[in-house]
Parts: sequence; C-alpha cells; structure tokens
Amino acid sequence: MKRIVLSSIVLLLLTGWLSMAVADDISEHAACPLCGMDRAKFAHSRVYIQYESGPSLGTCSIHCAAIRMAVDLDKMPVSIQVGDYQTKKLIDAENAFWVIGGDKPGVMTMRAKWAFEKKADADRFIQSSGAAPASFDDVLEATFADMYKDTKMIREKRKMMREKMKKQHKKE
Repeated sequence: MKRIVLSSIVLLLLTGWLSMAVADDISEHAACPLCGMDRAKFAHSRVYIQYESGPSLGTCSIHCAAIRMAVDLDKMPVSIQVGDYQTKKLIDAENAFWVIGGDKPGVMTMRAKWAFEKKADADRFIQSSGAAPASFDDVLEATFADMYKDTKMIREKRKMMREKMKKQHKKE
C-alpha cells in the first residue's frame, strides 16, 4: 500500500512538473535554435520536446524539430508537443489530428503540416484548404522527404533577404 501511495505521489509531482514546464515553453525557448524565428509569433506551429535525460527543445516548426531529432538520435523524447493550429495551445503531437498540404503556406516548408487538437477543426481545415489527413508518423515522414527542397527554399529566401539588405544599406 505504501508503494502505491509513494508511486502516486511521484507520478503527480512529475506530471505537475511537466505541465508547468510546458506552460512556459515560449519564455524558456523564445527563439528557434535552428533558424532564429520567434516562437511566440509561430505559436500555431511550434514544437516543444522534453527529453528523458536533459534539457528541453523548443522550435518554430516540425521542420526544425525534425532536424534536431535526426541529429540528436541518442536523446529519448519523453514528450513531444506541438501548437494547435487554431488555439496555439500545446497538444500531444502523437494524439493530434494532423493535416498535410493545402493552400495555406507552411512554416519552414513548402508543403504545410498542421496539428489540431480536435478532429472537427482538422476536418474543417481539410474541407476549406484541400489538405489531407495524416498521422504524426506520416507528418514526420513527409517532413524528412521534404527536407532537401525546404532547406534549398530557405537558403534562397535568406540569400534574397541579404541582397535586399545590402541594397538598402547602399542607398543610405
């Protein structure tokens, strides 16, 4: 009986700690460590990963999260959460209702990948945008499949921005 009570207390403390950490993910990780984007501005696409043995990771998108997950193969996630497209609230990535594609531009990707807490919200988005339903595994597979084109697109956009900045500085 003592073991059950002690286990319950430990579980409650751990659950409380995880929920407090999740509630404060944007202040903990204000900018994406890969691309520098403001995670508050992209709260609808942000990803927050808590690892078994170390610091958490907060990114702007599933694109940036996938890069880090590939690099950090030995880090075991305890929790992967993503911003709900509608509410911007963090939700469990594996239990989310995901959509891929559609006419709404994605974050750090040409082929959008959005998560919804409610199936009805995902279904409405699919109807209005032409996106397709997907699982979290489908989204990760699509993210890795899109990585080359997306990375190339990001580099080209950044090059154009640098050239634009150079022109502006020359005018001043």
